[in-house]
Amino acid sequence: MTTGTAVERLFIAGEWVETNRAHQVYNKYNGELFAQISMAGDQEVDSAVTAAERVLRSTPFAVEHRYQVLMKVAELLTESADEIAAIIAQEGGKPITDARVEVLRSANTFQLAANEARYLTGSMIPSQASPGIGSRMMYTVKKPIGIVCAITPFNFPLNLVSHKVAPALAAGNPIIIKPASDTAVTSLKLCELLEKAGVPKGYVQCLVGSGSTVGERLLKDPRIQLYTFTGSPEVGKHIQQTIGMRKVTLELGSNSATIVHEDAHIQQAAAKLAKMAFAHAGQICISVQRIFLHESIEQEFMQAFLGHVSNLRVGDPLDPLTDVGPMISEKEASRIETWVQESVEQGAKLITGGKRNGSLFQPTVLTGVQKGMKVVDEEVFAPVVSISTYSTIEEAIGLVNDSKYGLQAGVYTKSLSLAHRLPYLLEVGGVIINDTCCFRADHMPYGGVKESGLGKEGPAYAMQEMMETVTVVINLDE
Repeated sequence: MTTGTAVERLFIAGEWVETNRAHQVYNKYNGELFAQISMAGDQEVDSAVTAAERVLRSTPFAVEHRYQVLMKVAELLTESADEIAAIIAQEGGKPITDARVEVLRSANTFQLAANEARYLTGSMIPSQASPGIGSRMMYTVKKPIGIVCAITPFNFPLNLVSHKVAPALAAGNPIIIKPASDTAVTSLKLCELLEKAGVPKGYVQCLVGSGSTVGERLLKDPRIQLYTFTGSPEVGKHIQQTIGMRKVTLELGSNSATIVHEDAHIQQAAAKLAKMAFAHAGQICISVQRIFLHESIEQEFMQAFLGHVSNLRVGDPLDPLTDVGPMISEKEASRIETWVQESVEQGAKLITGGKRNGSLFQPTVLTGVQKGMKVVDEEVFAPVVSISTYSTIEEAIGLVNDSKYGLQAGVYTKSLSLAHRLPYLLEVGGVIINDTCCFRADHMPYGGVKESGLGKEGPAYAMQEMMETVTVVINLDE
């Protein structure tokens, strides 16, 4: 794969296709041209869907072949970790150390999906559960749902793509990837590895283009059976409204919170929260955006937390010592600068940060925030965290739940009783005890409630969404 002046090609029907229009991808730190990528038009979209439809009907993807391909991709990802991490760091702005972790996590995601493919099975249905069954045997089988369309974001340009591609292929479905245009080089690199691993032609396509053109055409193509999307609630709602009765998995926004209770290990909590509030410049769906402290530990926590924040290094993502790299664009950095200024004007207190240099935004800590401020109510998707106090755990629960989102929440506490009760009381899809809300293991079910989305990711769970259950009844008397 080349970068710079050469034009990267799309992957359609097992071929590399160049078009007459190109999208420029820039290095997010220095602004230099990093790559040019062919942009899809109506013809390329139709060709991709047609190829996927044709291969679905004509070329079965046997389970053992799926396993071999997915395991080979995992091996190739591991071997290419340094090369791909450098791509992610340059086109996405993610610090190189975090980018390497993303590549290795992606390899694990493919391994998980490969292993799940070997154990796909239906289930027996009890024949005597209802009267009048007679001599009938009943069971279910699983089969591929059909063509899957994956629309993916910029912040995890490899692992979030892997979480859609690997389960789709493991379930036997062809997939069309529409990655975020500004980080699409990573997706095309993944397609190279899939091709090298022996994925059948037509089972993977990659189209680059805007949501208003390529995205809309994909949404309106009735040959696609399932959509899997990670991004904003506004776009997620539009997808759901557009596709009608077809299936969809939506992983949307959040303003995730972490509670630090009075019995928490304060020093450990402060160190971990200082890191995860600003990882990838806060551009993570489950980034720590809101911290709620028991009032009795406020002083000790703040002293430790701010000490860790002051040690964070902001700068070039290719520097292994960098903790916080640039945001995805100067436009986004300018947006959050405005949001922080607005919150201060509305009564919030700026403890540290709030300064911007191009697309770099300093780690920012706010206190005295209130409901109605964008930094509280909306997803900041930036290196900004707000800290508030509470007096009772019931108050803390109410503060976490007072949100239109519900992806994950973290809770630091030594109380076993509280740890077991909170999952029933917090309105989120995941409760992380003695860790931040920003924890995710690639094999766990991942997804939220309210405006944080529908369905679950994690290979085993995503695969269930990507298969049809067929009921079989055999009358043994005939």
